[in-house]
Amino acid sequence: MNVTVVGLGPMGQAMAGAYLSGGYEVTVWNRTPAKADELVARGARRAGSVEEALTASELVVLSLIDYAAMYAILEQSPATALTGRTVANLTSDTPDRARQAAAWLAERGAVQITGGVQVPPPGIGTPEAMTYYSGPKDTIEAHRSALEVLTGIDYLGEDPGLAALYYQIGIDMFWTGLMGYLHGQAVAEANGISAEKFLPHAIKTMDFRYFLEFYAPRIAAGLHEGDVDRLSMGVASLEHVVHTARASGVDGSLPAAVLEIFRRGVAAGHGRDSLTSLVDVLRR
Repeated sequence: MNVTVVGLGPMGQAMAGAYLSGGYEVTVWNRTPAKADELVARGARRAGSVEEALTASELVVLSLIDYAAMYAILEQSPATALTGRTVANLTSDTPDRARQAAAWLAERGAVQITGGVQVPPPGIGTPEAMTYYSGPKDTIEAHRSALEVLTGIDYLGEDPGLAALYYQIGIDMFWTGLMGYLHGQAVAEANGISAEKFLPHAIKTMDFRYFLEFYAPRIAAGLHEGDVDRLSMGVASLEHVVHTARASGVDGSLPAAVLEIFRRGVAAGHGRDSLTSLVDVLRR
């Protein structure tokens, strides 16, 4: 069993390490060769060139910052080095770029399976870890055992852009949610409430499961009646949040931006509707 890992940032390091622990023969390549030192000490083989890395294994795992980096690296080798390879592209980028990359690789005789890893590097190899995958199902099945060394497989379909789409949607929610936490904690700190003291309250507040399960069927049905909440009430609530933040000496631009979206919803005639009506406002 052999595999090549290209890109040895924290995620690539974790992936290569998981393969070594799983008994795989691992070839690694990174633009900064020294990043492979610890892996080589554990038994990995350091490729001297991109071509050597690609031709060492049928399965090539890419863990890079974006697809521009992918092209910059893969174009260092002859196109023939990709012929017959399966490229598990676990690089974060947009759905359109994932589709373009799949076509580019196909022109060179390779098959791309797009992946969006749903855990940070320490989660690689843990039972709860999952990765979104899309692309040819038969190719994914052919490499299932190798892919499952890293995480479980959440297969979304043949379209190579689907995994990137689901991943970016999740990251949208992730960063937005964490910024809400950080902003709230900044207000707490400004008022003498430590992160440790506020932690149990933050955990309870950030548990959105009830709301997601309540709102999702309504959004799917296009039903936004304000029987439980109303956008106009949300405007008043957010005005209080912005005032509290600024009175605490904290930058209020984050809640002010959310308040502006709520006000747009009211201006569009949704003042008596649920906040879920903002889905339509945001799509415009």
